[in-house]
Amino acid sequence: MEEPLSPRESGQFVSERSRDVFVDEEGAKCVAQMIYELRESEDFTASGWKKNNPLAPPPDSDEAVNWVFVTDTMNFSFWPDKEEEQCEVKCRGNTYRGYMSLCAAITRAMDEGVPITSPSYFSQITEAELAHVLRSDTATPMPMLKARHQVLTEAGRVLVEHGGSFREFMSHCGNDTEKLVKYIVQNIPSYRDEAIYEGKRISLYKRAQILVADYWGIMDVRGEKNIPNLDHLTMFADYRVPQGLVYLGALRYSDGLMEALKNGELLSSGERREVEIRGCSIWCVERIRHHLWNLVEQRDGKKCHINSALIDFYLWPYAKKNHKEMAHIPIHHTRCIYY
Repeated sequence: MEEPLSPRESGQFVSERSRDVFVDEEGAKCVAQMIYELRESEDFTASGWKKNNPLAPPPDSDEAVNWVFVTDTMNFSFWPDKEEEQCEVKCRGNTYRGYMSLCAAITRAMDEGVPITSPSYFSQITEAELAHVLRSDTATPMPMLKARHQVLTEAGRVLVEHGGSFREFMSHCGNDTEKLVKYIVQNIPSYRDEAIYEGKRISLYKRAQILVADYWGIMDVRGEKNIPNLDHLTMFADYRVPQGLVYLGALRYSDGLMEALKNGELLSSGERREVEIRGCSIWCVERIRHHLWNLVEQRDGKKCHINSALIDFYLWPYAKKNHKEMAHIPIHHTRCIYY
């Protein structure tokens, strides 16, 4: 079986053939200009990782590395069936929704003495025990409990077989970004975020890439900048960032797709329109990065340190923060374990 195209190659391949989603080059230039103005802010530094992960253990602890693994392994499908019926988790005096409800649930469990970040524990956790860990403080439970249990225990068993910790697992393939992503995908089935598009096997690898990026974030904060080739990572194709890209004018949906999404149509994982939204989002951020790098080189006379992963780390909270202003742009909804 042929190897899939890499996420970057997949993004370009999909973008060049897409029928319902389009990258707007002028819009991408405008977003690049917006990021250029912010290029020295901490949003694009290692300290920005801790700001975006306030519930994580201290980065200088090995517990933080396993916390990242647990949250990224279950980092998918948080949108509610009804907007007014949200899963909410209270932790340390605050209430969280969406992805942050998962982070809150894991940290709450740790505060309660549950060894949820220990692979020897979560590799054997029962579905009932995980249900208690992920319990909602509203009547709406966190979606896809059975799937979360399956992927967490499966991934935990892999870590147990590879040294007993995520850091030990990562040490098996050297600290090269491309090798790390491939190693995760090869060894942990739930991270194989792939599809067939126009007869070609493509990859999107949202969770695998964000796992490597989060691992880098922790290592960077700790002063262990030992992961080269981070520019290999693309953005992490989910449902929040595409909405932000459309809002900012860098991505455009066809009238037919926009109408379908506004009518609440669910898209299946791997179907053409769903792949086009995610693939074109990847390529859109690649174009933003290209224009940003050109701006930095031309105006500042130096190489830009902001890669696609850091652009995503900026765009995701931007979209979350401005969700009310973006309410007229529908998020695409797909129930799956990949995002």
